[in-house]
Amino acid sequence: MDEYEIRKKKIEELKGLKINPYPYFFERTHTTQEVKNNFDQLCQNKTEVKVAGRIFLERDFGKTKFYTLADGYDKIQLYLRKDVLGDKYQLLDFFDIGDFIGVVGEVFKTKTGEITILVKDFTLLAKALRPFGEKYHGIRDVELRYRQRYLDLLNNEEVREIFIKRSKIIALIREFLQNKGFLEVETPILQPLYGGAFATPFKTFYESLNKEFYLRISDELYLKRLLVGNFEKVFEIGKDFRNEGISRFHSPEFTQIEIYQAYADYETMMQLFEELFLYLVKNLYNQENFFYSEKFYYEEGNFKEIFPRIEDLLAQGIAINKINIYYLKEKEKEEKAYLDSCQQLINFCQQKNLNYFEGKKNDRYWEIEFLISAQIPFKRIKFCSVLNEKLGMDILTASFSDLKKKASELGIEVKEAITRTKLIDKLFSFLIQKYLIQPTFVCDHPKFTTPLAKPHRENPLLCERFEVFIGGIELGNAFSEENDPIRQKESFLELLKLKEDETPLDEDFIKALEYGMPPSGGLGIGIDRLVMVLTNQSAIREVILFPQLKER
Repeated sequence: MDEYEIRKKKIEELKGLKINPYPYFFERTHTTQEVKNNFDQLCQNKTEVKVAGRIFLERDFGKTKFYTLADGYDKIQLYLRKDVLGDKYQLLDFFDIGDFIGVVGEVFKTKTGEITILVKDFTLLAKALRPFGEKYHGIRDVELRYRQRYLDLLNNEEVREIFIKRSKIIALIREFLQNKGFLEVETPILQPLYGGAFATPFKTFYESLNKEFYLRISDELYLKRLLVGNFEKVFEIGKDFRNEGISRFHSPEFTQIEIYQAYADYETMMQLFEELFLYLVKNLYNQENFFYSEKFYYEEGNFKEIFPRIEDLLAQGIAINKINIYYLKEKEKEEKAYLDSCQQLINFCQQKNLNYFEGKKNDRYWEIEFLISAQIPFKRIKFCSVLNEKLGMDILTASFSDLKKKASELGIEVKEAITRTKLIDKLFSFLIQKYLIQPTFVCDHPKFTTPLAKPHRENPLLCERFEVFIGGIELGNAFSEENDPIRQKESFLELLKLKEDETPLDEDFIKALEYGMPPSGGLGIGIDRLVMVLTNQSAIREVILFPQLKER
């Protein structure tokens, strides 16, 4: 009989004893964390505590047992004695690792100083049919971790901390903006027209309106309507959807914040982002810097790419804090090939005078670790200047065919249907982005790439836009927002004519601008990517609780 059937049989036996294996309620007086934090007072007063959680570990000594009980806050040891519990002690035979129980008892410390509860009574709260213990400990199958995230959260405290920190980051963003007088709003997710970005939408059909609708790709056009309606500072945190590829940095369903401020421009938004990011770092780490790493996984076969990457970074003068080398916790499971590769990396670090660290994790991987500084001001570079220098041509005057030819020479895959805007973005990503480790504003893009931004006040071929990069990842995008309705409509129509974008013309948005929108700055930040950087994760799926996966 397998474990599942054994546990199922125990449920039937419990029911035969008139014990409900899934009762309705348990009155808890303390969490495990509260018991530990208030131990001295609880012990001195001999206070009875009622604690509930899941059994994680069991040690059986016949007439005594020790359980490790975990709730959503911490873990605590339980001490169960036959002479204290009497005949009820035999019911413990029905308990397994993973079961939820509630206990009543008093706290004390063992000879080794461990805070423990002497159990005087207990209740089964939920019987677990499936075991999750050693079999699932430190799940290394990445897809299994995502598909059964609940097991990942049970077994991996580091994963739990990522999502606790994600929640804190979003709360801090709200706190920061509300303290600056911004109003949080909600705009439609289902939209009759999509706009505000270059992206392919998800389509649906609105039965009661008998019309095709779209899941929004951006909140921008509705939030700007609020500026027309005399709201001066607004923001929205919500889901956006783009029916495009999945990658380490892209999820078709993602969380974004968009912020708009009247009587402001993109310089205002740069200052706002600097202050916000510094606020987040200080509140998360109690200092103005933190560590972020690029990861290279042995199982994925890309780990040896670390050698040319280090060479490249050093050649560009980019500071590396140290190289981290991680082995499996069970050293005997290590492959000789991996151990040899690790030694090769250690020798390489010694040759380059790089600091390195060796540790144990649930997986084999290497890291290039950077110390990221959130100190203000951030570095600023000009989009066209840095790209022109790398390409050896002027992207504003170069022909489309010359740009495609250059991309091919660099080994960049160029699809026939690619637009000029997307090609220039690919060139920038390939040549520049990977070196933008410290917080950097990339400013003043070609005007034709950004129809919703104002032309640059000093050069109409450019626009007042910036993107912000940290750890080589684009985190945000901002403009001095176009508020001239005539020029805005012309920009939209020109893009449609050139087939730079297939987004439909939103006549109602143009009409709203015709009533007058104040000069404004707008900023969009990808929450998932921001969390990636602030929690030192290398893939967007690591910071989304239940990412979409292909069917197996």
